[in-house]
Amino acid sequence: MNPQRIVVVGAGHVGLYTALRLSKKLNRRRAEVVVIDPQPHMTYQPFLPEAAAGNISPRHSVVPLRRELKKCRVVAGEVTKVEHARKTVTIQPLEGPPTEMTYDHIVVAPGSVSRTLPIPGLSERGIGLKTIGEAIYLRNHILDQLDVAAVTPDPEVRKAALSFVFVGGGFAGIEALAEMEDVVRDALKYYPELSQDEVKFVLVEATNRILPEVGAKMGAYAARQLDKRGISLRLDTRLESCVDGEIVLSDGDRFRAETLVWTAGVKPSPMLDHTDLPRGPRGHVNCLPTLQVADSDGKVLEGAWSAGDSAQVPDLTNPGGWCSPSAQHAVRQAKVLADNIRQVVLGGLPKEYKHKYVGSVAGLGLYKGVAHVYGIKVKGLPAWFMHRSYHVSRIPSFHRKARVVADWTLAFLFKRETVALGQLHAPREEFTEVTPPVPGKDDRQTIGAGSR
Repeated sequence: MNPQRIVVVGAGHVGLYTALRLSKKLNRRRAEVVVIDPQPHMTYQPFLPEAAAGNISPRHSVVPLRRELKKCRVVAGEVTKVEHARKTVTIQPLEGPPTEMTYDHIVVAPGSVSRTLPIPGLSERGIGLKTIGEAIYLRNHILDQLDVAAVTPDPEVRKAALSFVFVGGGFAGIEALAEMEDVVRDALKYYPELSQDEVKFVLVEATNRILPEVGAKMGAYAARQLDKRGISLRLDTRLESCVDGEIVLSDGDRFRAETLVWTAGVKPSPMLDHTDLPRGPRGHVNCLPTLQVADSDGKVLEGAWSAGDSAQVPDLTNPGGWCSPSAQHAVRQAKVLADNIRQVVLGGLPKEYKHKYVGSVAGLGLYKGVAHVYGIKVKGLPAWFMHRSYHVSRIPSFHRKARVVADWTLAFLFKRETVALGQLHAPREEFTEVTPPVPGKDDRQTIGAGSR
């Protein structure tokens, strides 16, 4: 009997955990698990703000696929097309022509991308926070701006360099804002030319509240704490333009800022546009509670599965609602998804995913946080400790857990590193400046003739 091929598209929370569990629950005589992703690692996105702040090493917020998925086949490439009618995926490898691969089951979990708006200047000036590269760039960029402000004789340049705008009041935006404000506050100790009063952190949020996931009271507490730190909260406000660094807000305010971080929500990966899978009104793959892909009439597409940010999964604990795009649901859905595929491969029936949302935790910088878990509201140091404890328990593998805890321990014992490594973003620049281009054949003859 030939083993069934299970193709997992995407190696985020859903993809990694599903593939890992399948490789443990099904032997290779029963199934071959193939994981396709252009990146060689899974990024644990809740740690991106801490990686940007330097609390943990960026390498420790990612999980190497080949180390964790030893029993799976890992393909470094991008899925450009899914034809479930033919049970075929088209893969564009990192090098070479595209190839096709057939499958028996497919798990479509490409995750999400930043949900942006057609705002003038956003594509040229904005920085996202969805990848480890963006986290590293944000840290280096902000610290570089302190160097710019410290040496420029132009007061307008100095003011723009010390102005930092974050758009989006959800988890990603608030945690990144709070962590980077901590970084700047610590770094200013080494800049006698600069004053904390000159620093301007601005949060722009289109609704009238922040951190809705932790409830109104905890969100209000977080807002008060950020306000005490001198952070300007612009609620019920939209970013209208940022051309050439001039920030224009819907409340009429205008000012220059060299840093604009966009964390205003996510949307399903554009890869789904190149599939023949049924999708919901917001572009997510339409799923049943069993995590099987189904059309609008509820008819199951045999062998097609999805979960996580890219899927629309009914929330059985909240009739009429959908599971939120959170790591909490993604990790649990991955477990049920893997078990359901195993059941189907072995001739059984899948079970429905049902999980009551436990609550949420959010960090507000070092030793500060808010939490609303099992109906209990926690704030300050205990909430910060809960935030760290939960996320270190969620990141895959003992290797990563140990390294993250070691990073935190060292950060507790020693001062924060506040040095920018901006050369990472243009590593060949210095070398190319001192390396002249090789002249052409005619140029070499001219040079030789002139030297004789």
